[in-house]
Amino acid sequence: MQNYTEAGSMLAFYEKICRTARHWLSRLSCDMGIDLGTANTLVHVKGQGIVLREPSVVAVDHQDHTVRAVGEEAKRMVGRTPARISAIRPLRDGVIADFEVTEAMLRYFIRKAHASHRFTHPHIVIGVPAGITEVERRAVEDAARQAGAWETEIIDEPMAAAIGAGLPVADPVGNMIVDIGGGTTEAAVISLGGICTQSSMRTAGEEVDEAISAYIRREFSIVVGETTAELIKIRLGSAFPRADEEGMQVRGKDLISGLPKSIVIHSGEIREAIAEPIAAIVDLVKETLDATAPELAADVMNRGIVLAGGGALLQGIDQLISAETDIPVYVAEDPLTCVVMGTAGYLEQLHGYSTRS
Repeated sequence: MQNYTEAGSMLAFYEKICRTARHWLSRLSCDMGIDLGTANTLVHVKGQGIVLREPSVVAVDHQDHTVRAVGEEAKRMVGRTPARISAIRPLRDGVIADFEVTEAMLRYFIRKAHASHRFTHPHIVIGVPAGITEVERRAVEDAARQAGAWETEIIDEPMAAAIGAGLPVADPVGNMIVDIGGGTTEAAVISLGGICTQSSMRTAGEEVDEAISAYIRREFSIVVGETTAELIKIRLGSAFPRADEEGMQVRGKDLISGLPKSIVIHSGEIREAIAEPIAAIVDLVKETLDATAPELAADVMNRGIVLAGGGALLQGIDQLISAETDIPVYVAEDPLTCVVMGTAGYLEQLHGYSTRS
């Protein structure tokens, strides 16, 4: 019996030492919240706010297997690199497609954001799509740990977006959030700190860009790059008829002659081009509502649907979803930062929110 008592005392003492070590290490380190997005990565540092927002792009030299550039600098290389260098996105549809490159990218972002605490290892919370597998979750955790994190936790992006948008997720009331990112669209109904109903699909901003490129290729026999397609989406894209239809000049490569060519394209044509991926997003919202319990659905009808993510900035997307569901739809105050602010809020509340249903 005495041996058991001594073993218990030693275990309690060891746990106390671990808690003390964690406490002092957390004081030396700056906690971080990271929105590890397909298109962009945002980093929030405790006490400093959002310190980094850069494209999730890495330029890799295949000749000597080295990373040449990360973030904004790497994005400027897209479509402009020699054969031996590729400007790639290591995340596809919100999950890791290339582990080693993602690790290098995370290490760069963590060190850049943590420049004043270079010899410490931060406690990091990372937002990831709710629909990813446990294997994919572990890959994100491992990449962050290899990149220098002391401790890594994962939070589902719909929960993070809801917290970042200021929704009362801990209350016994249904809150619906639709996060339209670069690689995934996620719709969730949240109540009492948990996700009650959620749906996700790998159709989002990138598919809208691809739809624009495909339309211009099909209708005008011109090839445009992904940067140009994204610019067209920002300038002319809309999900609902606009009061002021606009046009812009677009330059690309003629498929027939192989020479540069410019055309003028209008917002009505772009709305037609992106109709299919936008319809898929609306259908996802409807499916989520259909799977929601009656009491929670009634709450959503009264409180409305909140849109977050870069896709929420597409003109008229809120009007279209509202018209299709007969529910008020609101765009979050700053949809681009909802997820990263939610990861920061999760840290501040000392895990007061549940990240899993």
